Amino acid sequence: MKPTLTRRNFFKVVGVASALSLANANTDSKKQDMQENFQMASIIDIGLCDGCKDLDMPLCVKACQNKNLERFPNPIENIPYYFPRKIYEDYSKNREDISRLTPYNFTYVEKLEIEGKSVYVPRHCMHCDNPTCQKICPFGVISKDKYGAVDIDEHFCFGGAKCRDVCPWGIPQRQAGVGIYLKIAPKLAGGGAMFKCDSCASLLAENKKPVCETSCPKRAIIFGKREEIYKKAQELAQKYKEASGKEGTFIYGDKQNGGTSTFYVSPIPFEELDNALSKKHNLEKGKQKLGVPHLNLEVKNFVSEDSALIKGVLLSPLVGLIAGGIAVAKSKQNKKDS
Repeated sequence: MKPTLTRRNFFKVVGVASALSLANANTDSKKQDMQENFQMASIIDIGLCDGCKDLDMPLCVKACQNKNLERFPNPIENIPYYFPRKIYEDYSKNREDISRLTPYNFTYVEKLEIEGKSVYVPRHCMHCDNPTCQKICPFGVISKDKYGAVDIDEHFCFGGAKCRDVCPWGIPQRQAGVGIYLKIAPKLAGGGAMFKCDSCASLLAENKKPVCETSCPKRAIIFGKREEIYKKAQELAQKYKEASGKEGTFIYGDKQNGGTSTFYVSPIPFEELDNALSKKHNLEKGKQKLGVPHLNLEVKNFVSEDSALIKGVLLSPLVGLIAGGIAVAKSKQNKKDS
């Protein structure tokens, strides 16, 4: 059920937000204990993925779109500009674009040419162990569940895109003309809502596998218990390294940004993969264009290295006011749905 928060009742509930925030803080350690028992992870085997090259669309991309069809945004017709920028991001007229991440495409397959061979790299959210996006979100609408899935609640997201700013891979994508900002402050805060892969959290909660795994004909994507998956990823990466006879890194995601729940393994060193990606898109080292994540091994953690950014975002009086209202509204909605 979607929330029915309005401008009027939003500001009515702000006054009790601090009490709720304190209660939530007391449960953080319990949530951490639960995560250790249930956390999942995935292997993406670049050596097996062929991009479903004989099909119009990779099957993992198609399955992801079908699974998330009801979540895809439907913006209003006349999208307002928002302060202070006179721009907005609208992908609703190009929903069929599967060449990058968008609010209508949570996963895509990057094709690279290396030494005369085609290499295919599925890309989606990395689901970090310690998500920078969650820490920076001024409105507290990004969560990490006990299975390790990082999710954005698009019903309460203001689309300020701070999560994308601090994500080392620029994963979350914004769609204007949707979301709570239209009811609360359409010209003052936000600019839409952010969207990304949630690792099929609803399926994980039912002990089922994400659709990118179940749809892959090559078994290039495998989910499982984190410890088992990481061990398997390390063993596979070592085999690839020995077979290649090259120096370099053959596993990705285990250390980047402090560690993630997505482990890429490759028969080609990631140094070469990132060089090919950067050359293809004419990127500076470690950078990406919108919706096209890099594969750079040296990943900056913006939250730990830029305290000024954190303070500037989280200490805003407007942010505190809105975040308080959202916290109470979400609590009421959860009780209503349960």
